[in-house]
Amino acid sequence: MTILIEKPEMESQVQEKRIRSEEKEMVLDGGFLAPEINSFGNSFRDYDAESGRQKGVEEFYRLNHISQSYGFVKRMREEYGKLDKVEMSIWECCELLNDVVDDSDPDLDEPQIEHLLQTAEAIRKDYPNEDWLHLTGLIHDLGKVLLHPSFGGLPQWAVVGDTFPLGCAFDESIVHHKYFKDNPDNSNPAYSTKNGIYSEGCGLENVMISWGHDDYMYLVAKENKTTLPSAGLFIIRYHSFYPLHKAGAYKHLMNEEDAENLKWLQIFNKYDLYSKSKVRIDVEKVKPYYLSLIDKYFPAKLRW
Repeated sequence: MTILIEKPEMESQVQEKRIRSEEKEMVLDGGFLAPEINSFGNSFRDYDAESGRQKGVEEFYRLNHISQSYGFVKRMREEYGKLDKVEMSIWECCELLNDVVDDSDPDLDEPQIEHLLQTAEAIRKDYPNEDWLHLTGLIHDLGKVLLHPSFGGLPQWAVVGDTFPLGCAFDESIVHHKYFKDNPDNSNPAYSTKNGIYSEGCGLENVMISWGHDDYMYLVAKENKTTLPSAGLFIIRYHSFYPLHKAGAYKHLMNEEDAENLKWLQIFNKYDLYSKSKVRIDVEKVKPYYLSLIDKYFPAKLRW
């Protein structure tokens, strides 16, 4: 399916922020307020600041970088790719996230359902005709149900956090890169080069990405025959792949379709990041709209 990307004028359309000198707040076009600085007095995604939460985030990444090996990811994809845990609707899954907090996020300590709706509603206001993108905003983090006991209650380091490829060298742009020294793949010569086991331009679909909610939700959507466009699936699978869409690493592994879809991911990422705020969403008011989108793009019940 061909996705038409808007012309460069979208940069003026999106207008990521407007700083109020007296309040130091950022305003998205949709009217959603997000602090210019997060609750710790730092900019978004500041992993170096001194605070209790940042220290916890660093410990999270230490465990993540030691444990996320090629073999581990292969086992997780084989196990959870069976989609034999439970059957439920998209909205039922949204409700399961009410008590989930992402330990890897230095900015957000709100329940995940709040973040999902903030993201979706901000996108909806700026891109009213791209309903697939609204729904993608709602469901992009649903894979975090892997933290729920009914899914085996995986540890946080195996569910959340920035993602990265396995089977090739760990790029230095990956947050807290220093902890990869204790990853078993780090001493494997086959995985230590820029391309590793891959070839240039092979396409990200053929690259093993660290296991977590992104890859899991991608598998759920794909195997349940969603009709979301390829850009939607790309966003779901790679929205935490910050080394790619923030630092530009690993682009040598992309193909032409990846390059087109990356444009949409970079648009989406602004809302995923900057819609984090204390703005509350009236769930019952917006629920009928999102139920209609779920019905359009997904079956009533999904295998998880």
